[in-house]
This record gives sequence, structure tokens and C-alpha cells, in this order.
Amino acid sequence: MKKISILGSTGSIGTQTLDIVAHDSERYKVVGLSAGKNTDLLIEQAKRFRPALVSMASKADVEAVRPHLPPGTRVVHGEEGLIEVAAGTDADVVVTAIMGSRGLPATLAAINAGKTIGLANKETLVTAGHIVMERARQRGVAILPIDSEHSAIFQCLNGEDRKSIKQITLTASGGSFRDRTRDQLAGVTVDEALNHPNWSMGAKITIDSATMVNKGLEVIEARWLFDVTYDQIEVIIHPESIIHSYVEFTDHSVIAQLGLPDMRVPIQYALSYPERNATPTQRLNLAQIGKLHFREMDFARYPCLRLAFECGRLGQSAPAVFNAANEVAVARFLKGEITFLDIERILETVIDRHEVTDINDLQTIEEVDAWARKLAESV
Repeated sequence: MKKISILGSTGSIGTQTLDIVAHDSERYKVVGLSAGKNTDLLIEQAKRFRPALVSMASKADVEAVRPHLPPGTRVVHGEEGLIEVAAGTDADVVVTAIMGSRGLPATLAAINAGKTIGLANKETLVTAGHIVMERARQRGVAILPIDSEHSAIFQCLNGEDRKSIKQITLTASGGSFRDRTRDQLAGVTVDEALNHPNWSMGAKITIDSATMVNKGLEVIEARWLFDVTYDQIEVIIHPESIIHSYVEFTDHSVIAQLGLPDMRVPIQYALSYPERNATPTQRLNLAQIGKLHFREMDFARYPCLRLAFECGRLGQSAPAVFNAANEVAVARFLKGEITFLDIERILETVIDRHEVTDINDLQTIEEVDAWARKLAESV
């Protein structure tokens, strides 16, 4: 039986991970959960899965949930609590499903503790890919990707010589506005942006899908996960989200991973790896789908993806600035403070004003992150 801790258990990835656990309770046991401020759902999860440890965002949240937790479940809070859930239990696998850069310290703590990482937090590798992957190598820890695109690439590369990779292609749905021109994006609403045609995801990642920032973060993440150059990574729009990504090898053979757009499949693979187990998901019927479509990426239409490639190639502090500025811009859009197109304008401004510096420790990342957020708030 594999023991699992989940960072971000009340979010989209966290709840779907627990759905997998509930589907195969003889194979998996939950030992730790962390949540933000969704106390009601955390209480429900704790009662159902009875973990040894749960963590909340604040002390007030702790007091709200403590009376309702099952016997034997201890509750902690804050960053220290998050780190305890990540590294202080007897979990075999830690699923890092927290949105944003705050998942980095907990992920590093889990790596230091020798835990296998089920990685669903893009920002961990975007802001500190060189630190995380080197630490994982030193500790002999496996980083198993949960993003559907990276899981697809990971599966395509099983048993292959990494030196034979010619090109990695990440597929993109195109997001909520994939059939709109740039002129038609003026004045779009938050509700429109949150209406993703294929996937059921959290608010932040859905907005990132519409701006293509999400794909940009995945590009940077792929560079570190698979040890390839940015020239070996491309993005193509695939509206149906059936081919989750593919790899072309030096002999021009192409291996792709296909499936219906359901995050429970890559989650299950990360939990069960190297085995494959049954999932509570539907089968893919290509005859029923009939046709698949593809479009070349238009960087003029999606300037945020162009910025991501530029920041990735610059390296050092640039990806962390890109990520931090985007988190602030998306939050401002969701609150109605700025327009949809202002997101990319804020990113451009913050990146243009940033002087790229070396990043070798978490303190520098925090300083760069804080600088970018402050500027993104004021633009």
C-alpha cells in the first residue's frame, strides 16, 4: 500500500487525486493533507480519508477545523505546517498540487526527506528548476509529472535513450478564446475566460490557459524535466485535447500519448508508476471522435507564450519574474481590477524593467519574486 500526502487537497488536482484514492482504497492510504482556507471541504476530506496530519493556511483556520477532525488527526498551519505535511509523515509519494510559488519550499523539504514527488506545481520548476532537479538527483528522488502534457512526454520517453530526442511538442487546447481574434479579446469578462472548452480546472490555471501563460510555464518546466534545450521544444494548438503531447526522435519516428481530457489519468500514473492500474475514467473512442485538428502556434496572437520562451532562454531570475508578475496580474483580473489584455501588458512591463540576476538559493528567489509582485501590483 502506498502512503500519500497531498499539498493542495481542496484544489482541482487535489480533489481528483482523492477520487483516485477512493477508487482504489486497498492500494493507497492518505497520511497528510494541506489546504488553504476551504475549511468545509478539508473537514469532509479528513473525515473520509482520516489522515494523520492536516495543515491549514492560518491559526484561525486551525481553530475552525479542529473540533470536526476525526480522532488521531493532528492539525498544523502556515508554511511550517505545509512543510510538515510534505516531509514529516511516512508518505511514500507527495503530490504537490498547490498553485503558485509557495509550493517550492515544501517540495524541496519533501525531496530532502526522500519522498517521491508527484509534481503538479509548475512554479516549482519554473522558479527553481536547476535547484530542484539537482537536489532530486543528489537524493535519488523521482520527480513524476502530473500535468497531462508532461505525463505524456514522460510516458513517450519510457525505455528511450534521451540522447535520441529530436523534438518535444506540447499540445495546447488554445483556451477559452482560441477562436477569437486579438481584436475580439477587448472587454472579455472573467466568466467568459473561466469557461474552458475541454478541461475542468481551477480559476488561475484556466486564465493561464486563455493567455497561454500556462503553456509557457509548461515549456520552462519541460526544459528541466527532460533535460532538453528550448530549441527542442515546440507548442502546437490541438483543440480536442486528445493527443496530450508527443516526441519526435532522431530517426523521425513520433511517439504520442492519447486519451480523453481527464486529469485523473496522469494523476493515477504518477501514483502507480511504474505500474498501470484501472482508473474511474472513460475510454477513448477515436472512431467516435472522427477527426483531430492542429494549428501552428501564432506568437503574435499569444504574446505571453513568446515571453515565456524569452524568459526561459534568459534563465536565471527571468522565469521567476515572469511567474510572479503573472500571478499578480491574474489575481487582479479575477478581481475585476484590470482587463484581460492588461495581463500581457503587465508581464511585458515587469520583464522589460527587470535586470536578470543569478539565482542560487531560495532567499534570492523570494527577493526577486517580491520585487516582481510589487511592480505588477502598481502597473
